[in-house]
Amino acid sequence: MVQKDLVGYLNFVKNVHGVGRDKCRLFAAAASFFYKHIFRAPLVFATELYPQKEFRLPEILSQEQVIDLLQSIKNPKHKLIIGLFYGTGMRLGELCHLKMEYIDRKNFQIKIVAGKGNKDRFMLLPKHLLPEMETYYRHCRPKIYLFEGHKARLPHNERSIQDAVRKAMKDSGLERFGFSSHSLRHSFATHLLDQGNDIHTIKELPNWCSFATSAYLPYEKKL
Repeated sequence: MVQKDLVGYLNFVKNVHGVGRDKCRLFAAAASFFYKHIFRAPLVFATELYPQKEFRLPEILSQEQVIDLLQSIKNPKHKLIIGLFYGTGMRLGELCHLKMEYIDRKNFQIKIVAGKGNKDRFMLLPKHLLPEMETYYRHCRPKIYLFEGHKARLPHNERSIQDAVRKAMKDSGLERFGFSSHSLRHSFATHLLDQGNDIHTIKELPNWCSFATSAYLPYEKKL
């Protein structure tokens, strides 16, 4: 009965008072400790009291916002970062550790080593990004990683990449929407879906290097 009452109370404070999930987790852990060690009641498992994890979809940029974003960026590195996130759907950690040797410009491929699930895979490199890469390379001259920090031959950390995305959003007037690198990844998939591409094809897209490059960039013809 104790556990049922606690769950009822948690639902009450969450729904009526708008208490966040983290505070509910704190209460659940404290209640579990109290009943187990102080009150000596039958064990209450805190994990069973946690409110169900909320799933929130990331904010998605419209195609017009993507155009405005890319046109407003002046920094070659930042422009390439944004272009790769949106044009490939690459993850943050994957972009940080992308080595020059894994970029196959001839075949328009990028090799992702030890990505999600510690698996290697190939993804398409949009043709229109090649001039952006060349401009960036002439400007920054990376040695090993495509994006290197202040110390040559070492990768940019994730925070620096995120800062670059935030600055680009701010410069383009999109900062108020809370867009992130994660938003760019999901915008990439959403815009493919909007064009009529099958969801199962999109899910397997990183391995389909023969897929038409133009499908990656719905804004390409507008620029």
